[in-house]
Amino acid sequence: MKTFKTCALLLVFAFLGCTKNSADLGSKENPIKFYLVPAQDVLTLVEQGKVLQKYLSAELGLEFRIEVPSSYVAVVEAMGSKRADVAILNTLGYVLANEKYGAEAKLKLMNRGRDSYSGQIIVHASSGIKDIHQLNGKRFAFVDPASTSGYLLPSRLFKKENVKLKETIFAGKHDSVVLAVYQKAVDAGATFYTPPDDDGTPKDARWILRTQHPDVYEKVKILQLTEAIPNDPVVFRKEMPEELKVKIVEALKKYIKTPEGGKVMMDLYHITDFKEATDADYEPVRGYLKELGKTAQDFIK
Repeated sequence: MKTFKTCALLLVFAFLGCTKNSADLGSKENPIKFYLVPAQDVLTLVEQGKVLQKYLSAELGLEFRIEVPSSYVAVVEAMGSKRADVAILNTLGYVLANEKYGAEAKLKLMNRGRDSYSGQIIVHASSGIKDIHQLNGKRFAFVDPASTSGYLLPSRLFKKENVKLKETIFAGKHDSVVLAVYQKAVDAGATFYTPPDDDGTPKDARWILRTQHPDVYEKVKILQLTEAIPNDPVVFRKEMPEELKVKIVEALKKYIKTPEGGKVMMDLYHITDFKEATDADYEPVRGYLKELGKTAQDFIK
């Protein structure tokens, strides 16, 4: 009798598991999981993510759940395990997600008409460092192993220039790297760079800290820029229904044209528009990896 009850319970749990797994994507039981890469202030990403979630649910009549994981690679792995259906993912993270799991780029983030950006090497204004070769033997802060501007391109630059750092850390976010340099916790760091506004206001990673530290532009200086990087993409899990991908793409393109959507996208990742994207747009990054003799997966290891 005990064996029979045990078997019966197992059958019930199996049935419930199958029911849950078979629920339509976009239902309350199986919401569309939208991940945001943790490139900057997590609180901002979470708050604006909630606004975006509300809009997508209302616009498409589907349930969404927006999440901000702890690292760049966590977004990549969520694509592989089907815990993420769609994501705004950084460039190198996309190349890895495509390489490992066949993830598809459908939109490219635009910033004031630009579809590419650069990395920058920053130093404290009082450091006396005027040339990249003076970084030999210095303490340096990268962003994340899967960051294009905050790790891949600076590493490529240092290899080409034969710069040997003494000590390196991963700060996790671009603003954290800026703060480490500002507070002199490290001698230099690597973050993203975008050109200033027309009025001259800088819009690189230092911009994130302008409210907390109004003197950040005076205290933290740009030493050198890296080569161009294709802007980050909106990425979809390969197995996701194609018609659903199209609906989300169109909803995002519509939203950014509204006052609310424009503010949300600017607060998230300084997005001013979206552009159709394909995997071919990210071949330059694969070329950078090849120069280093690595695949995306090897580089992150």
